Amino acid sequence: MATSTTQPPLGPRYGLGRTAPSTSTQHPQPQPPPTFSSAKNAQRLESERLETARLAREAMESSLSQLSEEQREEIGEAFNLFDLDKDGYIDYHELKVAMKALGFDEPKSEILAVLNAHGVTAPAGAHAKAPARGGAQQSYAAPPRRLLSFQAFQTLMAQRIVGRDPEVEIQRAFELFDEGGKGRITLQDLTRVARELGEGLSHDELVAMIEEFDMDGDNAISREEFVSICLG
Repeated sequence: MATSTTQPPLGPRYGLGRTAPSTSTQHPQPQPPPTFSSAKNAQRLESERLETARLAREAMESSLSQLSEEQREEIGEAFNLFDLDKDGYIDYHELKVAMKALGFDEPKSEILAVLNAHGVTAPAGAHAKAPARGGAQQSYAAPPRRLLSFQAFQTLMAQRIVGRDPEVEIQRAFELFDEGGKGRITLQDLTRVARELGEGLSHDELVAMIEEFDMDGDNAISREEFVSICLG
C-alpha cells in the first residue's frame, strides 16, 4: 500500500522561508513640543552684553571726570600733535607716538588691540598703492586700516592715566629732569628744564632748590629724594 507523503508548503518564489516585509505604513514618532531655551539663552546673552557696555561707558565717563584740566590739555595736545592730516582720526603709527608722548610706550600687539576694539575702518580710498616688482604699478591689497577718533583716544587715555600708579608718574617726571640717566638731578638739569618751561628762575633760586632738597649733601637731588619730595 502506497504511503502518502505530505509536502511542506512552498514559500515565496524568491527567498524561500523568508517573511515578506510588512507593507503597513510606518508613522513617525511624535516629537516633543519645542522649548524656548535657545531664545532665553540668546536674550540672556544680549542682556549681559548691554550691561557690560553700560558699565564700561560709566567707567569711561568716571575716568574723564577724574582728570585735571592740565591732564585733559595734555591728551588733546598729544592727539593734535600727531594727527598729521588733521582729520580728527589717528592711525596705528600716530597712535603709537601719541601714547608714548603721554608716557605709555606700548608694544605693537597692544596698539593693534586698541584699534581693533575701539577704532573704525578707514575709507577704502585711503589704501595706498605699492609698486610691483620690475617697476610696474598695481593695486596693493593691504588690510583695512583702523583709525581712532579723538573722543575714543581721550577716553582710553583717561582710563590709563587714572589707573596709573602715582609713583610711576613721579619716576617718569624724574627721568624728564635727569638728562643722560645719571640717577640724580643736578643744577644744570634744573636750569635746562626751567628754560624749556619758560620759568624765569634765577641762578640763585635754582641753587636754593637744590640745597633745600639735597639730603645727602652731594649738590644734586637723587631719585629717592625726588620721590620723597613729590609724595610729601
